[in-house]
Amino acid sequence: MEAFVLAAGLGTRLQPLTDTKPKALVEIKGIPLLDIVIRKLIGAGFRRIVINVHHFPEQIINFLNSKGNYGIEIIISDESNKLLDTGGGLKKAAPLFTAENPVLVHNVDVLTEINLKTFYRLHIENGNLVTLAVQKRKSSRYFLFDEKKNLCGWMNEKTGETKIVRHPEGNIERLAFCGIQIIQPEVFDYFPEKEVFSLVEFYLELASQKNLSEKNKISYIEYTDSLFMDLGKIENLKKAEQYF
Repeated sequence: MEAFVLAAGLGTRLQPLTDTKPKALVEIKGIPLLDIVIRKLIGAGFRRIVINVHHFPEQIINFLNSKGNYGIEIIISDESNKLLDTGGGLKKAAPLFTAENPVLVHNVDVLTEINLKTFYRLHIENGNLVTLAVQKRKSSRYFLFDEKKNLCGWMNEKTGETKIVRHPEGNIERLAFCGIQIIQPEVFDYFPEKEVFSLVEFYLELASQKNLSEKNKISYIEYTDSLFMDLGKIENLKKAEQYF
């Protein structure tokens, strides 16, 4: 099982903590966020992990070396020269995967109680191109799905922007993303030519394509009753300390 950890972000919402270290090494009770994610992935059976780096990359590399790469295969996707956003980061990292198995993509700054092994299994059983972990909760941004659980759009509640990219079947439901997703390797064939783009932008473009079949779609699994914390915000770090 293979995973990709998005750890290249600047962590601007965590300043001043990220003025001297990467977001991935910000700590909760002395435990770096990256350590939490890697141990969760290992516990779920992942033995090959790709991590992208940009902000203070040498600190992350030194940290992994100090842990002996946790006794598994860990590969660095180096974005030191240019930050590529989430989609561009996955595109750059794509050749580092075996292209044989689904890839679980995990933001380094989210804390959840989602069972990753079960999530991975359900993705395979459902036969999706992409499966997003989502919740019914208050957020500023939402993915929009129709009654057949097809991704059909996106909205930003703060700006009022709404994008509908696919004709919805039935009513639309808005769901908040948990920063975890699973992608079939054939999705890599659909990457745009440009270097820098977000995964949200990429998924919306992919969802707009009419040749996506009912059994070959961008869909979701809901985890509304599970813990979710966005650790990219300083105010949430204290909440996470209480949880730990």
